[in-house]
Amino acid sequence: MAAANAPILMKEALTLTSVGINSQFINFTHVTMESDKYICVRETSPQSSVVVIDMNLPMQPLRRPITAESAIMNPDSRILALKARVPGATQDHLQIFNIELKTKVKAHQMPEEVVFWKWISATKVALVTQTSVYHWSIEGDSTPAKMFERTANLANNQIINYRCDPTEKWLVLIGIAPGPTERPSLVKGSMQLFSVDQQRSQALEAHAASFATIKVPGNENPSLLISFASKSFNAGQVTSKLHIIELGAQPGKAAFTKKQADLFFPTDFADDFPVAIQISQKYGLIYVITKQGLLFVYDLETATAVYRNRISPDSIFLTTEAPSVGGFYAINRRGQVLLATVNDSTIIPFVSGQLKNPELAVSLAKKGNLPGTENLVVQRFQELFSEAKYEEAAELAAESPQGLLRTPETVAKFQSIPVQAGQPPPLLQYFGTLLTKGKLNAFESLELSRLVVNQNKKNLLENWLAEDKLECTEDLGDLVKTLDNDLALKIYVKARATPKVVAAFAERKEFDKILIYSKQVGYTPDYLFLLKTILRSDPQAAVNFALMISQMEGGCPVDYNTMADLFLQRNLIREATAFLLDVLKPNLPEHGDLQTKVLEINLVTFPNVADAILANGMFSHYDRPRIAQLCEKAGLYIRALQHYTELPDIKRVIVNTHAIEPQSLVEFFGTLSKEWTLECMKDLLLVNLRGNLQIIVQTAKEYCEQLGVDACVKLFEQFKSYEGLYFFLGSYLSSSEETEIHFKYVEAAAKTGQIKEVERVTRESNFYDPEKTKNFLMEAKLPDARPLINVCDRFGFVPDLTHYLYVNNMLRYIEGYVQKVNPGNAPLVVRQLIDDECPEDFIKGLILSVRSLLPVEPLVEECEKRNRLLLITQFLEHLVSEGSQDVHVHNALGKIIIDSNNDPEHFLMTNPHYDPRVVGKFCEKRDPTLAVVAYHRGQCDDELINVTNKNSLFKLQARYVVERMDEDLWEKVLTPDNEYRRQLIDQVVSNALPESKSPEQVSAAVKAFMTADLPHELIELLEKIVLQNSAFSGNFNLQNLLILTAIKADPSRVMDYINRLDNFDGPAVGQVAVEAQLYEEAFSIFKKFNLNVQAVNILLDNIRSIDRAVEYAFRVEEDVVWSQVAKAQLREGLVSDAIESFIRADDATQFLDVIKAAEDGNVYHDLVRYLLMVRQKSKEPKVDSELIYAYAKIDRLEEIEEFILMPNVANLPNVGDRLYDEALYEAAKIIFSFTSNWAKLAVTLVKLKQFQGAVDAARKANSSKTWKEVCFACVDAEEFRLAQICGLNIIIQVDDLEQVSEYYQNRRYFNELISLMESGLGLEHAHMGIFTELGVLYARYRAEKLMEHIKLFSTRLNIPKLIRACDEQQHWKELTYLYIQYDEFDNAATTIMNHSPQAWEHMQFKDVIVKVASVEIYYKAVYFYLQEHPDLINDLLNVLALRIDHTHVVDIMRKAGHLCLVKPYMVAVQSNNVSAVNEALNEIYVEEEEYERLRESIDMHDNFDLIGLAQKIEKHELLEMRRVAAEIYKKAGRWKQSIALSKKDNLYKDAMQTCSQSGDRELSEELLIYFIEQGKKECFASCLFVCYDLVSPDVALEFAWRHKMIDFSFPYLLQFIREYTSKVDELVKHKLNALDEVKTKGKEEKDIVAQQNMHAQLLPLALPAPPMPGMGGPGMGVSFVPPQPPPAMDGIGMPPMPPYGMPLMRSF
Repeated sequence: MAAANAPILMKEALTLTSVGINSQFINFTHVTMESDKYICVRETSPQSSVVVIDMNLPMQPLRRPITAESAIMNPDSRILALKARVPGATQDHLQIFNIELKTKVKAHQMPEEVVFWKWISATKVALVTQTSVYHWSIEGDSTPAKMFERTANLANNQIINYRCDPTEKWLVLIGIAPGPTERPSLVKGSMQLFSVDQQRSQALEAHAASFATIKVPGNENPSLLISFASKSFNAGQVTSKLHIIELGAQPGKAAFTKKQADLFFPTDFADDFPVAIQISQKYGLIYVITKQGLLFVYDLETATAVYRNRISPDSIFLTTEAPSVGGFYAINRRGQVLLATVNDSTIIPFVSGQLKNPELAVSLAKKGNLPGTENLVVQRFQELFSEAKYEEAAELAAESPQGLLRTPETVAKFQSIPVQAGQPPPLLQYFGTLLTKGKLNAFESLELSRLVVNQNKKNLLENWLAEDKLECTEDLGDLVKTLDNDLALKIYVKARATPKVVAAFAERKEFDKILIYSKQVGYTPDYLFLLKTILRSDPQAAVNFALMISQMEGGCPVDYNTMADLFLQRNLIREATAFLLDVLKPNLPEHGDLQTKVLEINLVTFPNVADAILANGMFSHYDRPRIAQLCEKAGLYIRALQHYTELPDIKRVIVNTHAIEPQSLVEFFGTLSKEWTLECMKDLLLVNLRGNLQIIVQTAKEYCEQLGVDACVKLFEQFKSYEGLYFFLGSYLSSSEETEIHFKYVEAAAKTGQIKEVERVTRESNFYDPEKTKNFLMEAKLPDARPLINVCDRFGFVPDLTHYLYVNNMLRYIEGYVQKVNPGNAPLVVRQLIDDECPEDFIKGLILSVRSLLPVEPLVEECEKRNRLLLITQFLEHLVSEGSQDVHVHNALGKIIIDSNNDPEHFLMTNPHYDPRVVGKFCEKRDPTLAVVAYHRGQCDDELINVTNKNSLFKLQARYVVERMDEDLWEKVLTPDNEYRRQLIDQVVSNALPESKSPEQVSAAVKAFMTADLPHELIELLEKIVLQNSAFSGNFNLQNLLILTAIKADPSRVMDYINRLDNFDGPAVGQVAVEAQLYEEAFSIFKKFNLNVQAVNILLDNIRSIDRAVEYAFRVEEDVVWSQVAKAQLREGLVSDAIESFIRADDATQFLDVIKAAEDGNVYHDLVRYLLMVRQKSKEPKVDSELIYAYAKIDRLEEIEEFILMPNVANLPNVGDRLYDEALYEAAKIIFSFTSNWAKLAVTLVKLKQFQGAVDAARKANSSKTWKEVCFACVDAEEFRLAQICGLNIIIQVDDLEQVSEYYQNRRYFNELISLMESGLGLEHAHMGIFTELGVLYARYRAEKLMEHIKLFSTRLNIPKLIRACDEQQHWKELTYLYIQYDEFDNAATTIMNHSPQAWEHMQFKDVIVKVASVEIYYKAVYFYLQEHPDLINDLLNVLALRIDHTHVVDIMRKAGHLCLVKPYMVAVQSNNVSAVNEALNEIYVEEEEYERLRESIDMHDNFDLIGLAQKIEKHELLEMRRVAAEIYKKAGRWKQSIALSKKDNLYKDAMQTCSQSGDRELSEELLIYFIEQGKKECFASCLFVCYDLVSPDVALEFAWRHKMIDFSFPYLLQFIREYTSKVDELVKHKLNALDEVKTKGKEEKDIVAQQNMHAQLLPLALPAPPMPGMGGPGMGVSFVPPQPPPAMDGIGMPPMPPYGMPLMRSF
């Protein structure tokens, strides 16, 4: 079937490789497609990335560098879900990202591995683990919720799909697994169906499943269905089924009957299985897609098979539904994204025609609203109607495809049915059925509403409109308006009857809605008229309406000024102002006049409103001078100032300060220039200094930066206004750092009597000039001295202050300053008072009044400088008596005691509060010993050392240093830079240390000597302490120290000390001696303390005398000593001696070193002795293994056999390998035989040339590697029988087959290799590789057997490999056969054409060419047949008719000059109406003069150059050919040429028919004239009849009368009179009805007017309203429109009558 005529269309929507996707990533694990919107591909090389392909923009993929194990796109939005494995765990980390917003939506870490996941909705992801299924919502913070656990039937299955129904109440999980052992190639499918409500699972056998909903007759609720497909193998039979089952049947409701259908798989697809099911709700179809590309289509409702075809040559691994087109997408391994859709134009004819199933065709057409069943539906409707099955007929009409039966004729049919008693009218039944199915069309809506309106059932109309069941039209609105205006308005709006909607809103006075609606529909009403109308009744509403008009998009349709004038004409000032203020908000330059206008009218009438407008600052384009004058007149002086631009005007207005708000005036000053501001300020001060001072000060404060502080100060100073200066500078002071400003402020404050402010500023300010301010205050002599005190205290003028206060007898302020302000400056005050010779009593009293607050140190310093310390003695004693511990107090008191010599030692020894350094320094010149006492008490090391060195008091210094035990002090006195070090050391050795009884002091001194690196002095010290009987003679540490010091400083004394001393640490001292290279002394120490091992180590490692060590070992006879000697001998290479020593030491611990040394020295006989000793001590695998190896090296094979039979722990496999590697094959043979290592034994026997034994061993080993080694060895030895035995065991392994083949071929043993492969065919486990390799060998070496081999074993061959071999060896026939078997039809066809002598067979080529995928090959085949087999080309073209471009084929044949050769093919394909085919056939028909075939071709196929063909044959010698040309001209609309050609050949009937079809009145008149001229009266009469609609009656009568043919015109005249009489009767009837309506309407209007006049007589008299624009004449409130005459009859059907009733005469 042609693809264009197939019921299912397949289209390649995209190729993944075309957008940069590598083919290696096109598989189930890397590609996901969750919906028809996005494809997501995960790439892992060259770098990890995720590619998102938007199906709307497929050539613009989004590629992001992301590393993940899986990625799926949200089905609706650009949200990406990623899954990655947690390193080092079986957990998966899930993340969801919003790609557009670049934000993370959610993340979660699953505790177990997720094996499959899928979006089940736009907000939810399903997660499948090895045990359970979870649902995870991306909304909120929820974690995955467990839905159910997997059943056992899904264990060890690969999950391929998971689906849920729309309510998420039913869930299904699908997996696949290898098939049964009887047929493993048939994949097994398993399904788990789970009910959320029932919390139950059911395990089924299925490969694919999907949910759907359907409406079952008798059940108003949709039923939920599940459809699943299975292919199972039971009892040797393969069963393929499609099941459709209802889930959750509703009790008491009609249920869906279970359906099932067979899935038929062709023999070539025996192992194929379903991979997906997609259901089209749009068409009610089930699509079953298999892995190998088969598509099965079934009807959802009946499970009827609709279509089957192969849609992809490559396997399909992924599908998803395409709900918008009712199809699905599929992706195959080639990367093609295929879109399958229903062919709307062919599926119904296909079902009804080829499937012979009209009922299914009608059902599909109704569900999918598809064409193609018109005749069936109409016929069925007529049958139901004739059988009086009106309800069924109504159902059929309601569901008719494309509204086929929803016509006025159907309504008329139901209207014509008589109503049965007790039954509803059939018409209402019909409409009821339509309402249940959907929305009515315009005609149906009008007819149903007419019935409802007649019954006054308004509620029904409202319900139907609310449910959108009716199609709204203007006629429907007119009909409903008689019942309800509101409802009619809704209908008008939906019907977009704009004039009717506007009129309705106007009647309801909803003018605002008029604008909204008009904008929506693009209608333009008369806005000015509407505004005038509203103004009469509601001015405020008029304002709102005017504003709405002004805000219309595209600009206001009415001028603002015109609308404002409408308000002002009615004196509606406020309304006009409100309107103008709103519309003038944009403040545009073109609105300057309107801005001036609104300000003028308000300044004259409502000045406060104008002031508010100006205050808002919303206008800037009005006439400012004009408004300034009006503001001044209205008393709005500040507004006038804001608008004046000349200084005289401003000065004139500004003096009216009594009427101007001060703050506004200040703000106005901010708008002026500096010069104008100062001028105005001067004028204000001149006019009223006192009254305007505050404004001036405020202005100066506000704009001091612009005006300049200096200018403002000068202004105030000019008018000598210190008060103004004070207030002005007071505001500026906090922000100024100028000293002059601060000083002037102090000066102004002082002169205005603001003493407190002077005191505050002097206290807080940091910027005035202190010297200048001090002098000013002293000169001012203010009664309050606090400002002066602040200045002097802050800036260090305390002596000046004290002098000023003392001189001016202000002693009270001196006491106050010292006691309250700053007691810390009391010493300065005391100093100044002493210098001013103030009485001592006042000074003492002043000091005592402060007491503890007085700083003692500076006071003592000042008194000490003036030698007046006694002045403060009483003060100091008072402080001490109060418990003062102040160091300065006690220092001063100590100095007084020392000077007075009042027992100073007692004070220095007992007083803990004085500073020893200060007092000691004070004593140094008076008595150094007192200074030492003070320094000793305060541990003043430096000061004490200095004073003792300076006065030669070394004994005191030595005692002090020993008692201090301070490391730093010792370091300081023992430093080489100390010139007095020797005197100090002498005193320490002779007096200080001998006097000391403290071990700590001795230890510290010794340590200090050591630190100072004085070894000789230290030895001298230690000998005096240790060797001379003292308290420390037997001290362990001192003896150690003495020896160690001697080792370091005087090694010659060490041996003597070792012999004389016994209480020291022998091991440690010996080790130190070793480090000092005193090896004999160390040996003596170790020997003295019986440390034999250390002693022998000294001999071996340091003295390096093995002989002395051996002698020492013989003397002590200790195993440890012998062991050390043995190790040393081993290091020296004395292996035999070392082994002997190890045996003496009975030491087996160093066997590894001994083994290595023995092997290096080849001393295996001694090694055997040693190893036998070691085996007695331990069981070590290394020892036993080395013993075997040693036996082998000395060729003691019998001992090896005996040893391995005895209990041992040798690592025999390793020993055997080692023996084999070192070519000790006999020994290795013993080991391998004992350990049953047949593989190694076989290889060893090969080395020993024992091939038969090697084969036997290899058979026992049964290892591929062993077989290969033995086989290759046998081949090399030309033992082909044994080699074949080995080879048969090798070639059953696919991986080793090629290696064996190459080995044989490289040695050119071709026949032996072929024999081996032929023998391998009969093996039980013979695999594809053997058959393939044998085929390759045949192709290379025995071509005569190749074809037979291929045909026998075609299903067991690796065809691609054999294809390459046949191509290399040029076996074209066999290559063609292989291409066909492998479905490589393109290559097969190419091979046949390229090598036709060997490969071509017509029937085979036809079978191949129809399966070719490349279109180019089709045309190559055409060329091929044209050149080599032209007699068979039509047969080929008929086969390719559905696949080739017919235009291209025609071009090929035309260029080759053999167009007639393919005439049968072109006739067969002409039904496609291809231009090139039509033209080619027409050319042939013309050449062959087959006019009947030509006419048939033209009538049935119009796609060709009509005019060209007509011009070609209009002069043909055959009449029929010329007649065909006339028909062509007629078909092309060239009426004149067609008629002329017919008249030329006297074909008058054809000419008349052509004229009638043209619809051209002129042509008809010309034809009539032609007949008259030719005297063809009968033709004239016939032409009048045929062209009746085109001939005017006056023309017909004129022609007949003038040429005496009245009799021949009578048939025409009779028909014309009958037609026009009927029309006149209808018009008269219509006119009479119109007159009756006018009369009735006039009567109703008169009655209404009369009623109004009756009420008007009861009203009081009123003045007539003034005339309004557009209204009636004077005194009329409304306009009077005289009644219009009825419209003329023109245009209704009657033409205007000429004068005297005579027809117009026409000339020709």
